[in-house]
Amino acid sequence: MKGLFTYSNPVRVHFGEGSLSRLGEELDRFGGTVLMVYGQGSVKRNGVYDEVVGILKGRGKRVEEISGVMPNPTLEKLREGIAVARGCDPDLILAVGGGSCCDYAKALSVSVHCEEDPWDRYFVRFQEPDCEIIPVGCVLTMSGTGSEMNGGAVITDTASKRKVAHIFGDAVMPRFSILDPMMAMSLSGYQLSAGIYDTFNHICEQYFSGDDDCVSDYLAEGLMRSVIHSSEAAVTDPTDYEARSNLMWAASLALNTLISRGKPTDWMVHMIGKAIGGYTDATHGMTLSAVSMAYYRAVMPHGLHRFSRFAQEVWRVDSEGKTEQRIAEEGLDRMEEWMRGLGLVMRVRDLGVTEDMLDALADATTITKGGYGNLSRDDVRSILERSFRGRLSSL
Repeated sequence: MKGLFTYSNPVRVHFGEGSLSRLGEELDRFGGTVLMVYGQGSVKRNGVYDEVVGILKGRGKRVEEISGVMPNPTLEKLREGIAVARGCDPDLILAVGGGSCCDYAKALSVSVHCEEDPWDRYFVRFQEPDCEIIPVGCVLTMSGTGSEMNGGAVITDTASKRKVAHIFGDAVMPRFSILDPMMAMSLSGYQLSAGIYDTFNHICEQYFSGDDDCVSDYLAEGLMRSVIHSSEAAVTDPTDYEARSNLMWAASLALNTLISRGKPTDWMVHMIGKAIGGYTDATHGMTLSAVSMAYYRAVMPHGLHRFSRFAQEVWRVDSEGKTEQRIAEEGLDRMEEWMRGLGLVMRVRDLGVTEDMLDALADATTITKGGYGNLSRDDVRSILERSFRGRLSSL
């Protein structure tokens, strides 16, 4: 492995059916006021809300609430939450929901006592917090983002159409996360598929970088094979606990920083996807799937050896008698076939992107280095157009 790195992940995870029973002991570590953050009603319909509130009140907690956190949390919603939190002075922010609620809770945790404008400090200048940080806990009801085990927070400014991620350090990571796969059983097929691809692409973004023999790549290949296997089982039978539990844990491992150690990492699919999300408010996992094939086919020639390895180790492509180019192409063909089988969105136009948006989306995309393409703004524009027109593959 190349490079010098530090690895730390302080999040305590309680995993498995019935793990919500561990919430009470976690609550005892914090003061008397809990600010509960949740989404747009699903936790009330599936009974999770009542269970959590019952545990909170059973431990003698004063419960305050912020409801209506949307799938792509907005700056306006963050400012609303800051006002609520300043009014109740919570000892813990408890996110009950999917990755967006977890993201929102972390953004709120560093904003309540921030003396500057939080958007400018954290999402424009990318500075770290120098104020008091309110502890965060998570009760996860949808897997995919990995937000329950990292310091990331993504907020969208609808006025400027900018969707921005800030990856905070250990102090902002959740103090604990409760992952019960049964809580995710009520997800729609669309949400399930979006979460599966979010997980898979997180692994790809780290895997498609570097050129050395790296332990992280072997871990990534195993995770990808597990996601593929479990996704097919879960789509066939959405009540398959084994498949759903494997997908939930894979999502956490995909973005808890473990498999990025020793890697330069890429993240260009996410940068393009975030630009699309800022303009369309589309589901995050689907913004990634819509541009992935166009992107990976564009950068494959620059990382041919890694794409060939991906084909053989993840998709089990037979290499006998084939050129490295052909092996790599077959791997991406199989990936595309799997994506279509999951019902993923494959064209940006199906997310509400219009042709007259393409230039603005290219301009809004942050160019990162670390992957195989070293793209220009015009390259991004070309990838967006290929996705828009559906020119994705040799299938």
